Amino acid sequence: MSKTEQSPVVWSPSEDTLKNSRMGRFKAWLEEQGYGPFSDYHALHQWSIDELETFWDKVWDYCGLVCDTPADKVLGKRDMPGAEWFPGMKLNFAANLLRLADGDHANHEAVVAYCETRPVLRRTYAELKADVGALEAFLRGQGIKSGDRVAGVVTNGYEAMVGMLAATSLGAIWSSASPDFGVGAILDRFGQIEPSALIAVNGYGYGGKVFARQDDFAELVAGLPTLKCVVSVQQLPDQAPIPGDLITPWEDAIASGTGQAPSFTPLDPDHPVYILYSSGTTGKPKCIVHGNAGLLVNHAKELMLHGDVGPEDRFLYFTTCGWMMWNWQASALMTGAAVITVDGSPGYPSLSFLWDTVAGEKVTHFGTSARFLAGCRKAELKPARELDLSALRVLFSTGSPLLPEDYDWVYSDGAPGVLLGSIAGGTDICGCFVGSTPLLPVRRGEIQCRFLGVDAVAYDEDARPVSGGRGELVCRQPLPSMPVSFWDDPDGARYHAAYFDTFPGVWAHGDFIEFTEHGGAIIYGRSDATLNPGGVRIGTAEIYRQVETVAEVKDSLVVGRQIDGDVEVVLLVVPADGQTITDDLLKQLRTRIRQGASPRHVPKHIVEVADIPYTRSGKKVELAVARLINGSSKADNRDALSNPEALDHIRNQLADASLLPNG
Repeated sequence: MSKTEQSPVVWSPSEDTLKNSRMGRFKAWLEEQGYGPFSDYHALHQWSIDELETFWDKVWDYCGLVCDTPADKVLGKRDMPGAEWFPGMKLNFAANLLRLADGDHANHEAVVAYCETRPVLRRTYAELKADVGALEAFLRGQGIKSGDRVAGVVTNGYEAMVGMLAATSLGAIWSSASPDFGVGAILDRFGQIEPSALIAVNGYGYGGKVFARQDDFAELVAGLPTLKCVVSVQQLPDQAPIPGDLITPWEDAIASGTGQAPSFTPLDPDHPVYILYSSGTTGKPKCIVHGNAGLLVNHAKELMLHGDVGPEDRFLYFTTCGWMMWNWQASALMTGAAVITVDGSPGYPSLSFLWDTVAGEKVTHFGTSARFLAGCRKAELKPARELDLSALRVLFSTGSPLLPEDYDWVYSDGAPGVLLGSIAGGTDICGCFVGSTPLLPVRRGEIQCRFLGVDAVAYDEDARPVSGGRGELVCRQPLPSMPVSFWDDPDGARYHAAYFDTFPGVWAHGDFIEFTEHGGAIIYGRSDATLNPGGVRIGTAEIYRQVETVAEVKDSLVVGRQIDGDVEVVLLVVPADGQTITDDLLKQLRTRIRQGASPRHVPKHIVEVADIPYTRSGKKVELAVARLINGSSKADNRDALSNPEALDHIRNQLADASLLPNG
């Protein structure tokens, strides 16, 4: 059976979409200037990597990005690592995100903030810009200057947007964490970057419960001796603010700078705007520094062209401020869209809450996790049949591979008619390598395409491109949003080791991927979690695709157990509510895996567990369990997990099954 037959088309662009989407108009605009002609998206992509500098120059112009001083050229040095983007340019990141805040667009909604503890807040672009100017003036008055770090322990809402824009307007570097992190996990991050200012909520709401954090965050302040000021946000209106001498209430900070305009300080193209963090499950997180111009132009390409987001759109991506999707979402301001933020539990007061919000706010672009969509499928939600989703055009999914069955659910009961954009990249580039485009059909179980300007292929172990098979996801040419550095890595050794040790001069991303004959992509999981029974490489996602469509299974995790020079596949299963692991279910799981994948995929051991460990950004932590089952002495950073107790339960259950070394 061919790949085309295995992956049926479940959505196709209309003629109007091909012509009038922003990607379609960009393609036509290039052809009017004498480039191309481009027969289809794949021809456009090939040109974008063959003519890399011209492509990024045209993205900058077409997307209307602004700078104070033009670049001498698009790309100076092309080395990886070490590529120099837009040398000579002077620009400001916040100025670009607020470029439509004046004139006719000033009174359009910029941010609509939902949360569990406060009323819905609505602010226009003019109001957002005014608050950014006011907070920047306050920060300057506290001695915050260009290059300083402004840290946020904030919820996904209005204050986080204002804080980031005020910091980046004056040239400070923004870094954020979610307020559900433990103090130790936050100090593991912010302690490395030594912030001068902190914006922190006094607590948060989740799942109908209130979590006051004033005392915890007072402890955090005490652990950050470089702080000059702390702004306390009353996320819990009935609770006290964070105590301490450095504290200024949010309202007072804004009032002190009222009437001041943002400075939009011109900065170098590689001046840092964000510091993001690796998950930190194996030790202190890596501090990943993203630069001014490169991140901006890449987000413009991803949101405007691939996402088809524009000034009349309404954009909701369910995220937290501890995940790079928050930074991606924030960049939607540059399109002029209204950004709908949601803080709290996606399942409260019911699993339909996000869908209700999408319908009520007439959202055009809704982003969520593959895990959420799978949960909706398993709960048999039918939003398309019960709600008016007529405004919704694009549904983004990321965080883990999207199961083919979840494509089925979206196009039957979820949101038929939308472009289902499964996107994949990471914190490392604060963006995507592969994802969606309005110019191609969507095929069941496949990511649509390589993104424009991304020279991504699958490599075998000898650094040869794999044709029609699986390999390591690599990028062979520079991408503007590759990090400018790691923090406190003066010789670049840790940065080089993270991405360039495997294939010198080529970015190795760490995903196990296949590119299909029609240009799509299938991700099989992290390559460092790839299984290797009998010498055959198996991606963990191949097993999840079979197991997690079984009604009796709530969740699962698969790891390889090294034994006698080979690898045994071990499957951990969380039964659905009211279910247990029976002999019949074991037989059903093994049969489904054998028939849906191959006999090589069938687990040697299936163990019932109470829970699966996840990072705070919602990703399964396979490596921690793999180290546990293989007797590694390397300690895990439990503060990086949203549910560290799951590892304790798993340790006990593996011991009971005699699957631990010497156990």
